[in-house]
Amino acid sequence: MTTRTPTDATRLPDRRRFLKRAAAGAALAATPAWTRAPSRPGLSLEELSARRDFMGTEDESFWEMVKSQFPLRPGLILVNAANLCPSPYPVQEAVFGYTRDIDQDASFHNRAKFNALAAESVEALARLLGAAPDEIVVTRNTSESNNTVINGLTLGAGDEVVLWDQNHPTNNVAWDVRADRWGYKVIRVATPPVPETEDELIDAFVSAFTDRTRVLAVTQISNISGVELPAQRLCSIARDRGIYVHMDGAQSFGAVEVDLHAMGCDSYTGSAHKWFCGPKEAGVLYVRAERVAELWPSDVGVGWEGAIAGGGADKFGTYGQRDDAAVAGVGTTVEFHEAIGAAAIEERMRALAAGLKAAIRDRIPGVKFHTSDVPGLGGGVVIAELGVDDHTEIYNRIYEEHGVAGALRRGVFPGIRLCPHMYNTMAEMEQVADALAASA
Repeated sequence: MTTRTPTDATRLPDRRRFLKRAAAGAALAATPAWTRAPSRPGLSLEELSARRDFMGTEDESFWEMVKSQFPLRPGLILVNAANLCPSPYPVQEAVFGYTRDIDQDASFHNRAKFNALAAESVEALARLLGAAPDEIVVTRNTSESNNTVINGLTLGAGDEVVLWDQNHPTNNVAWDVRADRWGYKVIRVATPPVPETEDELIDAFVSAFTDRTRVLAVTQISNISGVELPAQRLCSIARDRGIYVHMDGAQSFGAVEVDLHAMGCDSYTGSAHKWFCGPKEAGVLYVRAERVAELWPSDVGVGWEGAIAGGGADKFGTYGQRDDAAVAGVGTTVEFHEAIGAAAIEERMRALAAGLKAAIRDRIPGVKFHTSDVPGLGGGVVIAELGVDDHTEIYNRIYEEHGVAGALRRGVFPGIRLCPHMYNTMAEMEQVADALAASA
């Protein structure tokens, strides 16, 4: 786990930033009421931050309040953050409002303000992730970001790319497809099923390195097993050998504190629709400043010349027409995270995962978890194997009879995948365990 010390600039929403965003969207406020989103229940971001300081994030009632910021259906226990998260009311309002604004006036004049809003989203992501704004570009999701890196690196015969066999296909199979075209060699590394120490994970990768290794492409937290790699240590070892390190952050972006400069990776990717709880079809790509020049872009569109002249990661984001409302909504999502606190969100996520595993063990003796219990070696992805050959019936029953929405895992790490997040309560973890016990 890579952490950094929160400061006033990273923990709390800055009033000046709110005013700047309000000024950039002034035309929105002037539109007729019927074009804007209806008033929502809940609190403003400033009120949420104040409640956090007053109540403290160790207070369960604070997290009940956080849960109330999400439009979850009554009776549903959503534990599927590794796949798709709901957006809180402030993010919904921002996206819906911006969408209505565009739809009522799609002129160049009206849409010009979205350039400033997009820039603010980039600045906010850089602030949240410990990077410089010119190292960040808003993409459409992790898959697109991963493939931008895979397509962008210059590799050929004799070069080797080392992968974790627990990567997502867009950071795994995608390398194979490019290898068929360019002739480099792909090497997959398997790690212990339930690691007990960092060294077990590190040694597996280091033993695969050769003097031909050009790239190490891994996932900070695996969506397949829930195993969390010691990212900072692994990046340091690889970079000392001159190896480019690509980090898939689909299961860490919005879930754990991330400081990319401290982590030391060369590129990092994430999706807004997972743990970040942001707009759909928005993602992030980080490319370390020293590496920007050597990566070729996958897309070349309007604004290419200006992006190249700027010398930053903008050159990877000339996609043509975007969903401007989603891009602008990314900045609001960062402000939501800051109102609660990235450290508090991570601590809560880990506490929920630990509480969930304890509750399941209490009710189902012999349950097998693929996710490590060792602090720092397991994230919020919890996969429970319940002693059956096929978990499909259990997966369906916990949803249909108990309102528990998780995911079904087959293959090497079979079971029910349960991924709690900040909109869940400790009481719900007990209910999830009850549902599994009743359905297994």
